[in-house]
Amino acid sequence: MGDNFLVTLFCIDTEFMRIVTIVFALLLFVGCGGQQKSKEANQPQKYRFSRVLPPAHLVGEEVAAWMADHYWDRFDFADTLIIERADSAEMMRVYAEYVATCVGPYNGEPIKKLMQKASVSRKMLDYFASMSERLFHDPNSPLRSDELYIPVLEAQLASPYYDEYEKMVPEYDLSLASQNRIFQKANDFRYTTASGRTANLYSVKADFILIYINNPGCPMCRDIQAQLEATPLISELLAAGVLKIVALYPDEDITLWRQHPLPKEWISGYDRGCQIEKNRTYDLRAIPALYLLDKDKKVLVKDSTSVPQLVQVLAQFLQ
Repeated sequence: MGDNFLVTLFCIDTEFMRIVTIVFALLLFVGCGGQQKSKEANQPQKYRFSRVLPPAHLVGEEVAAWMADHYWDRFDFADTLIIERADSAEMMRVYAEYVATCVGPYNGEPIKKLMQKASVSRKMLDYFASMSERLFHDPNSPLRSDELYIPVLEAQLASPYYDEYEKMVPEYDLSLASQNRIFQKANDFRYTTASGRTANLYSVKADFILIYINNPGCPMCRDIQAQLEATPLISELLAAGVLKIVALYPDEDITLWRQHPLPKEWISGYDRGCQIEKNRTYDLRAIPALYLLDKDKKVLVKDSTSVPQLVQVLAQFLQ
């Protein structure tokens, strides 16, 4: 589970990321296009991002690697006037395209290098940090990724431009983003079942463990539950004992939770005393959330809402 898996996972996710980038751009900017057109007549000449082309002799993964290093070559990070002249929607699309085609969901190194370039001034760092927050930190963004957001937060905390009070928010966000990272062991937690029995995550033994953080009153939770129940591979692995699902209800009021029992094959429990929220061991800003772990409790998929992604990763490891 190292470089080869990262390459494979990048290849799996690339087409998906291309699609969600388009969807993301349409959803995010469809409401503001008309307003911008009405103001264009009074605006100075707009900045247009100039894309580079890779050398013709490069193929396959070499292209992505080269583009990751050179995508921003024609962008002058020292010129803060670009921020005033650039179309914000277009720059968000440029950034999203960069992530989808050159970076992938787990490779934070290119983002770290990008933030180093943006740190030439407070204004430029703020600009890229703001775009990064919308792309990587917004619960509704299809490009959400803690692995990509961590280098952004680290750049803000290392910057001399912010005082100690301005650093409080990135410090808090970094503390959450640093939990349960890809290929690291997931945080343990205790859960209580409907019968009152208490156990912990690390007592669950299987080749794969799926943590499903949910709320029965959440429409998306019901949709994900239906997808999990209807997915043949997940059903087969559950029946064979290769996969176990730990469905966790993280809130205080368990009345609704008791009224909506989950499939009997699943381990269903609630977080008594809301210890996860109190200790900030998992990010509960957005529910539902799916975490796929291996037998050693190392995280393979983090904070996802994509059942197809789970299936792809499971299939990769089962080959």
